[in-house]
Amino acid sequence: MDTSYDVRIWKIEIYKGTEVSTYTVRWRVAKAAFRAPFRLKAQAESFKAELTVAANKGEAFSVEDGRPLSWKRDEQSVSWFTLVCAYMDAKWPYASGNHRKSIAEALTDATEALSAGNNGRPDQKELRAALRGWVFSTRTRDGEKRPHRDQNPAIRWLVPPAHIEHVIRWLQNNTIDVHELTQPKRGAVLTRSVLDRISRTQDGRAAAGNTVKRKRQVLNNLFKFAIEINALEENPLHNITWARPKTEEAVDPGVVANPNQARAILSEVGKEGAMGKRLAAFFGCMYYAALRPEEVIDLRKENIVNLPQGNGWGEFILTNADPEVGTKWTDDGSARERRGLKHRAPKAKRPVPIHPDLVALLRAHLAEFPAGREGRIFTGPRRGIIRDSTYLPVWHAARQRALTPAERASGIAGRPYDFRHACVSAWLNAGVNPPQVAEWAGHSVEVLLRVYAKCISGGQAEAMRRIEAALPPTSPKPPDSPNQTR
Repeated sequence: MDTSYDVRIWKIEIYKGTEVSTYTVRWRVAKAAFRAPFRLKAQAESFKAELTVAANKGEAFSVEDGRPLSWKRDEQSVSWFTLVCAYMDAKWPYASGNHRKSIAEALTDATEALSAGNNGRPDQKELRAALRGWVFSTRTRDGEKRPHRDQNPAIRWLVPPAHIEHVIRWLQNNTIDVHELTQPKRGAVLTRSVLDRISRTQDGRAAAGNTVKRKRQVLNNLFKFAIEINALEENPLHNITWARPKTEEAVDPGVVANPNQARAILSEVGKEGAMGKRLAAFFGCMYYAALRPEEVIDLRKENIVNLPQGNGWGEFILTNADPEVGTKWTDDGSARERRGLKHRAPKAKRPVPIHPDLVALLRAHLAEFPAGREGRIFTGPRRGIIRDSTYLPVWHAARQRALTPAERASGIAGRPYDFRHACVSAWLNAGVNPPQVAEWAGHSVEVLLRVYAKCISGGQAEAMRRIEAALPPTSPKPPDSPNQTR
């Protein structure tokens, strides 16, 4: 590398534009001239001061990029903030909106734990909002990159919004160096602090086991990525003995509505004004066909293969779902992200039978509310996509009227998703083969039985009868005797 001790630093050059001002530091190393633009005057002055200090110390400067060689040695270490931003950018193109959001939640907790120093530290709410709302949304950050007026438009740099700029600058300077996670003693303390943080909520309560498991998986993948880019030599999680919280995947039978309760809720939904009329068949798709909310929202005319007249069964062929993930986590900034079916290969299809009661609900719905744009079965009054914030108030109001105080307190049908649980439970308890139920519900058989094991009831006597038929007793049962000793 060509170096030189011949360094000259000039005054800061100020350009006042119509929207923002730019402060440019200019200097020369040997015969090569360099410049570095900044949004804030303080940033430019700080950068210039660092250059001046290095020059006054007699340090060698690189003729290639104009920086002191000591800076390059420092650049070999990677800050936590730099690592998590690089990881999010690497994952973004291949992750769904919900997965991106999940990664951001885990990295926000970890970054909060690994932020060092209290001097100028933003408050927790401000820090987390900047991380989740800007730092970990690659699309949002890319939208803030602007060309400098004096540079090639292809050269861009990161400019955070003014209201969080101080938070971003603080994070850039106040997160640990990644290599500290593998140092003796200190590394274990830091890693455990991260695990402790993801194990509790913001108010200090213990987090759900499934949530902790999901966040730990994100951290494990992050550290694998750090090893790939040579920021770490080993995974810090492997050096910690940590008791993972127990996870509970099985559906609580207490949330499963019986047929009378479910039909009462559906009846009350239809009484919730104009929006309620649009949602009776909407919730019916969850109860009678076990559709997920995002699958119902994306339901289109072409997904209905058969909707017979009279008291017959119909059929759906599902192809897509439309989950609501938030504008910061989708590629185009929309609130929802249309994608393939959950846990299925791209372009996979799923057949689902339509119960005769649901056939009647859908026929009545389509007669009053013809399909909207793109053939959507369910739309709002203005023919737009139904939002979670639209259907949830209707659900809760209907549930309030349909159930008794004791039933409401027990948690029965607390969420629309519980109607899906009720449907799958009904299919299993009706004796439908688990592989068939799994296909209709969009599960694997293994997951189906693990999740709904507690909801299969009333089968013990029938199971014993079948066992006895297959393996008859070798001798008749002795009659009961009042004097028999137990």
